[in-house]
Amino acid sequence: MSPWLPILMAVPVVGAIVVALLPKGSDKLAKQVTLLVSLAVLVLTGVMAAGFDPDGDRFQFTAAYNWIPSFGVKFGVGVDGVALVLIALSAVLVPIVVLASWHDADGVKTADGTLITPKRSVKTYFSLLLVLETMMIGVFAATDIFLFYVFFEAMLIPMYFMIGSYGGAQRSYAAVKFLLYSLFGGLLMLVAVIGLYVVAGKSTFMFPELVGAIQDPTMQKWLFGGFFIAFAIKAPLWPVHTWLPDAAAQAPAGAAVLLVGVLDKVGTFGMLRFCLELFPDAAKAFTMPIVVLAVISIIYGAIVAIGQTDMKRLIAYTSISHFGFIVLGVFAMSSTASSGAALYMVNHGFATGALFLAAGFLIARRGSPFIGDYGGVQRVAPVLAGFFLVAGLAGLSLPGLSSFVSEFMVMIGTYESQAHGSGALTAAAVISAVAVILAAVYILWMVQRTMNGPTAEPVKAFKDLNAREIWVLAPLVALIIGFGFFPKPLLDVINPSVHQTLTNVQVPVSTIAEKGTGQ
Repeated sequence: MSPWLPILMAVPVVGAIVVALLPKGSDKLAKQVTLLVSLAVLVLTGVMAAGFDPDGDRFQFTAAYNWIPSFGVKFGVGVDGVALVLIALSAVLVPIVVLASWHDADGVKTADGTLITPKRSVKTYFSLLLVLETMMIGVFAATDIFLFYVFFEAMLIPMYFMIGSYGGAQRSYAAVKFLLYSLFGGLLMLVAVIGLYVVAGKSTFMFPELVGAIQDPTMQKWLFGGFFIAFAIKAPLWPVHTWLPDAAAQAPAGAAVLLVGVLDKVGTFGMLRFCLELFPDAAKAFTMPIVVLAVISIIYGAIVAIGQTDMKRLIAYTSISHFGFIVLGVFAMSSTASSGAALYMVNHGFATGALFLAAGFLIARRGSPFIGDYGGVQRVAPVLAGFFLVAGLAGLSLPGLSSFVSEFMVMIGTYESQAHGSGALTAAAVISAVAVILAAVYILWMVQRTMNGPTAEPVKAFKDLNAREIWVLAPLVALIIGFGFFPKPLLDVINPSVHQTLTNVQVPVSTIAEKGTGQ
């Protein structure tokens, strides 16, 4: 058994306890300890990832400890390629969010000194960040399905308090809505997890042992439904998406990055791993209805984003469109599309994270999330305007930036998956391409209204990004550009895991994902 994953989960928890126990008035020290712990997790994750063998066993760094022996529940962890890149995404984003949130709990002031949000407990906020990091690592690392469910639900707790205690004016409403939607999905998933355990008759919840255990097509459909609805809410997929714009708009910018950039990926990750592999016949039976929902999400999210006047709500609706692409790639069941979907999960985290943080820096200076309250920012804060532009271009999947590679793979893979007997997927790929045009509209419109034109009077007092804020955005932009030109390191890790998934679903694996595609 490998100790890597238990250590990765333990370090943030220990850090959270240390931060919480610091003496009163140690706010600066609490921030420094949190940043140090998150950087330690990043380093440990990098060292672990360096030892991952894409051509070796599917699940590596495995460990399993008896937890509830009477029911066969184990604290079982391990990572395949897809889980590894998502854990790495979490490890990268957390220290960036810590640095970006340095003053979020101190009380946010506008450029003229107006207090937007009051001072709240700094130690609690940064402790919650570290606890959330443990949950994010755990949910992607869990190979015991019951343990996965526990982390799936436990993630809600720190995020609920981060939104409800540190968010905007409507934070209580947004936090409760987020919690209720997620708990409803979690309840359905719990019923399905119990049903899987009973019907399989394996006396275990370990995922590798349950693959292929349910043969009855009708039972597969019922259990698939419980898992899929929970994941669709988490993703979120239209029509169970309405909690996201409220939660993302009211959450602090850093919390919004982790919510949209990582937590929501648990939904699409769950679809790729659990829905496809545990219930392959049901997944094939429901492919076209789910593809329709994905295409609606793609177009709906893009159209509604165009009409938004609040920057954070606009970014949230663009994410609904992006998640539609990811779901489309998962259920196209093509090697290219599925690898593109997994890559999209990572690239979306970087691009949307950068856009949320740049928007957060704007809002902290002006005190308003409304696009119409800005104008001419590039004249007084050219560095901020430049980062905002690059993040926005990544959001519309400009060629040369990382999102383009994954979106292109999803559309091409969906189009070519007509070879598996579903010509309707060709139409889905063509329709989804319309979102490329719509993305240019909502992103360029937002950039033009905020960055260009006459300088609004309150904007004239803006200061450009300071060193801390540059350190927040520069790594994300570097990753966006780097993986835009050279996605091979990620695809080399992702492809074998995706191929194994499609093999378990008994879908012929094409070799397109192994050719070209920017590698």
